[in-house]
Amino acid sequence: MTVQDHLRALLEANKDVFLSGAQIAKTLGVSRNAVWKAAKALQAGGYPIDAVPNRGYRLLPTSDVLSESGVRRYLRGEAEALSLHVFDTVSSTNIVLRELAEKGAPEGSAVIASTQTGGRGRKGRSFFSPAGTGVYVSLLLRPDLAAGDALQITTTAAVAVCRAVEAVSGRQAQIKWVNDVLLGGKKICGILTEASFGMESGRVDYAVLGTGINVYTPEGGFPEEIRRVAGSVFNRPKPDAKNRLIAEYLNAFLPLYRSLGGEQASEEYRRRSFVVGRDVTVLSGGRETPAHVLGVDERCRLLVEYESGERAALSSGEISIRL
Repeated sequence: MTVQDHLRALLEANKDVFLSGAQIAKTLGVSRNAVWKAAKALQAGGYPIDAVPNRGYRLLPTSDVLSESGVRRYLRGEAEALSLHVFDTVSSTNIVLRELAEKGAPEGSAVIASTQTGGRGRKGRSFFSPAGTGVYVSLLLRPDLAAGDALQITTTAAVAVCRAVEAVSGRQAQIKWVNDVLLGGKKICGILTEASFGMESGRVDYAVLGTGINVYTPEGGFPEEIRRVAGSVFNRPKPDAKNRLIAEYLNAFLPLYRSLGGEQASEEYRRRSFVVGRDVTVLSGGRETPAHVLGVDERCRLLVEYESGERAALSSGEISIRL
């Protein structure tokens, strides 16, 4: 870790407390000049350090800066053992984690960022990932799972996101099949699970579970092409919301993952469905087919009835809601 990393961790552990340059230098085992340079570099990068002559440095209690120490403060149970890699900016958390997975990184490795320059959604679409307004996390999993059951990872993650959002905001979250989490009918989270399969075994070698959450509305609003459907967890900054949101998500996901395919997650997924009883358009194989949603089954497949009267249980594809 650099002096900047150590300084961030120290200030985050002592929020709203002024620490003198001499105190910090002694604690970190560096010179006061090194402390000053680290503080200036962090400030230049947008880190909200309050520096006051004859008092020292502090992190404002209202700050909301993503960091490893900040996330770890809220982790509980088995989530405390996760290997966290936290960045200000990455191309894509999924891409970075896939590279680690190919090098043999263990299950429980996580890449977390506050900005993605090349964030991706389903079907290769770009995923809006601006600086300062969202959090993006990819978690490496190595489940003993058949390829056909990989959908369970995504649906379980959706339930965990709902729990995390409710824990930090107090607002009820819902799920639009298959991988979108909604607040007030607006999408605040997308989930992309990418897996590597054994050709002979037909089972999952590893899965990279990517989750992006809109914590705040960007200044000036969302881009025009998604403004009608996109939302955020909060309308204004909240102290430590990003760190807590990521931690609550990981806290919620891991116990559900250990019982993957169990009734608890699938029942909650069905209960949180935003689309049951609605008219939708099914997007599959390049076709758009009107349908009515009858329900979600125990395997989290979408049960639909087409205008022809034919019924189907969908395990892949996408839907759009007809207004």
